[in-house]
Amino acid sequence: MNSRLSLDVKSFSTVDFAARSRARVRHSYDYISVLADERDSQQLPPWNTYLYGLQQEAPKPFCVACQREVPNKPEFYGNEFHGNVSRSGADSLLVEDGCYLVRKSERAPDAFTLAIRFNEETKNFKLYYDGQHFVGEKRFDTVYDLVADGLIHFYIELRAADYIKQLSSESTYAESPYMAYNQCRLRHDKTLRVRGAGTNRRHGVSPNSDSAANDSSGTADGLNSTPENDEPEQDVDWTKYEKPHVFKVQNFNGLNWCELCANFMWGLIAQGVKCQDCGVQTHKKCSEKMPNECMPNMKYIKRLYGVDLTTVSKANKQTLPSVVERCVKEIEKRGLDTEGLYRLAGFHDDVEAIRVAFDKDGENTDISQTKYEDVNTICSALKLYFRLLPIPLITFDIYKPLLDIIKKDNMAEEETVKQMKDVMARLPPAHFHTLKYLTAHLVRLTEHKAKNMMSAENLSIVFAPTLMRPLETNPIVSLMAAKFEQKVIEFILNHQRDIFGR
Repeated sequence: MNSRLSLDVKSFSTVDFAARSRARVRHSYDYISVLADERDSQQLPPWNTYLYGLQQEAPKPFCVACQREVPNKPEFYGNEFHGNVSRSGADSLLVEDGCYLVRKSERAPDAFTLAIRFNEETKNFKLYYDGQHFVGEKRFDTVYDLVADGLIHFYIELRAADYIKQLSSESTYAESPYMAYNQCRLRHDKTLRVRGAGTNRRHGVSPNSDSAANDSSGTADGLNSTPENDEPEQDVDWTKYEKPHVFKVQNFNGLNWCELCANFMWGLIAQGVKCQDCGVQTHKKCSEKMPNECMPNMKYIKRLYGVDLTTVSKANKQTLPSVVERCVKEIEKRGLDTEGLYRLAGFHDDVEAIRVAFDKDGENTDISQTKYEDVNTICSALKLYFRLLPIPLITFDIYKPLLDIIKKDNMAEEETVKQMKDVMARLPPAHFHTLKYLTAHLVRLTEHKAKNMMSAENLSIVFAPTLMRPLETNPIVSLMAAKFEQKVIEFILNHQRDIFGR
């Protein structure tokens, strides 16, 4: 249960973050004071209990038990089953709101009808069973739970129909509980970044100095170390990485409130939706108003392979996914002279072991030479990461524009570079930085082509199907486009600095 929203009934007053408004952190090397201003003292909106109160007032289910033995009673019904009872007969048995029974349908021989009394009239529903009971999309273990949920919805829709219509339209995203909570998170993250930067400056250490030192120790010629201008950017505003929420209908346990409108999410199951990447929970209607500002959290994502690149970057607050940075540095640390790098496949079981390890341990995964002696295993693990991206590194949006550019044989090279650079600027930040980093690595690889036999052309053959693909899944279309995809990758490698800058 979400601890932020699953509140005790007695504590429905506004959640006050001002209690944490002043905190001082002292270290031997620095002094950092985090003082709250008026924005830091912002309180969450009060959780509105009106709909919760209506749910408590809703009629409770009461089973009208059959007092006789019913022949051929289905085994999945209990004493609520009355067999052959007419509509009028059922109506006479249901005398109070909340009463219910199940009878055989008069219209179909093998069908059943659920009759419920509400608002002084009997409602009849065709009842189904497939291991669970249902009359619509919701599934219930018992008929009693189905009726209880139905009565709650009947009552709230009767008493608060106009109120419900206004929930999402009157809600302000900027003042929602979700934004108030995430602003606290963002301020906390900013404080940690300032603290870390201050520590590094104090000791004269750059953010990547440790890894750079480790990488430079691989060979005597120093060609393994990643050039400074290809290191990932450190000061990044992650809130500008546009990321849509991934909402799915959720069965919430206990009492839960919508993080957009701050109203109670009524019902027993499927009360609302929850983002699979950040955990925000809202009414289904309210979720339609949530902008593409998901702030993913790794505790919900739980893996690196097969996850959208922007999602991983925002969740880990890293310009580059750790899989890419770690693999590239490990490959360059071992030297770029090995023949067939990226062309020869690594041992399948070891590649799968690396994938599982990254999903479990993230950047702490051991891919050292003592663990995996064959460098082709690391290369294969990196290619697998890009193949499993749900949105390819070169996204669907720029796939066709790139192919259109490369097909213009009579275009001057300078103009091709300019147009390709303009198209690359349309990439999401996470995709742009990762592609820039990867292609810079591949360019360094081509500088050793006399020994590794991997020219820009050979690398484009290997990486084109890994880095880009059309949205259409027609195999004929893909086959016809393959040679142009290879030309795109080869052109990028031959003009990497001009396209991405230094």
